[in-house]
Amino acid sequence: MRKTGLWALALTTLVSTQISAADLPGKGVSVQPVQSTLSEETFQTLLVSKALEKLGYDVQPQREVDYNVAYTSIASGDTTFMAVSWDPLQVDMYKAAGGDAKFYRQGVYVSGAAQGYLIDKKTAQQYHITNIAQLKDAKIARLFDTNGDGKADLTGCTPGWGCEASINHHLKAYDLTKTVEHNQGNYAALIADTITRFKEGKPILYYTWTPYWVSDVLVPGRDVVWLQVPFSSQPGEMQNVSTKLPNGADYGFPVNTIHIAANKQWAEKNPAAAKLFAIMKVPVSDINAQNMRMHQGEASQADIERHVNGWIAAHQQLFDGWVKTAADAAK
Repeated sequence: MRKTGLWALALTTLVSTQISAADLPGKGVSVQPVQSTLSEETFQTLLVSKALEKLGYDVQPQREVDYNVAYTSIASGDTTFMAVSWDPLQVDMYKAAGGDAKFYRQGVYVSGAAQGYLIDKKTAQQYHITNIAQLKDAKIARLFDTNGDGKADLTGCTPGWGCEASINHHLKAYDLTKTVEHNQGNYAALIADTITRFKEGKPILYYTWTPYWVSDVLVPGRDVVWLQVPFSSQPGEMQNVSTKLPNGADYGFPVNTIHIAANKQWAEKNPAAAKLFAIMKVPVSDINAQNMRMHQGEASQADIERHVNGWIAAHQQLFDGWVKTAADAAK
């Protein structure tokens, strides 16, 4: 009798589990994540994907494309979401692809994303360099010349990321085109050369951003210093926006927020996913730390998957809360 009771209990449990699985709001709905070719964004994308999977969605492996393609493919419905939509850095791309009429972009996934220009602390102190406009002086600029052409070599931004437009705009606005060369290409390769130069005791000039691993290797205040700009100046939609901070410092770029941007029609049909996109939040410091592990060699898809699972385990209550709140939104 007791055996029969246990079997009945097991069967009841199994049925109730199946019913709850059938009631998952994402059941039968396919999701196609998209991200840039920057592998350091995979952590953010996978974290969202795993939360969607808990809601029952059929999440496909992420596709890697340039940012402008990511925006246009989401707007057209060919892909579903991206987890790294920078505001205001990518405002021109966002609006060109349809803006708020095409995208669902509620909540802030990551806040306090900084970017700007830095030089090594040793050179900054020796020559009293605090502002990028000082590189108009050919003698100062030559300190950062890596190829012998007499111009400062700025380790810049990969074409298509959005930051390259701001840098090129700054070089013109601050009258630096004659003395500073914006080196563009594969950022990972360029910054690796820059770090090598630093280790050799040579002056360095570069652009970077957070969240990313570079500032955990070249630590601002210890190894390098941020350069200010002479005045605020931004291209496109940001042309009249001040980048000055409350303390009066101006590093040339506004502090950005990073959002999850999804196809608006899809989000309206999937309130659970829409709620999830709006409430997920991850600290910049956690992404920096994960990116640093990638830089140290843990950079395979399996490694990143392990990092994501580790983060979820360390924040299980928070993660489960996101999923529950999102599921409740579909009721």
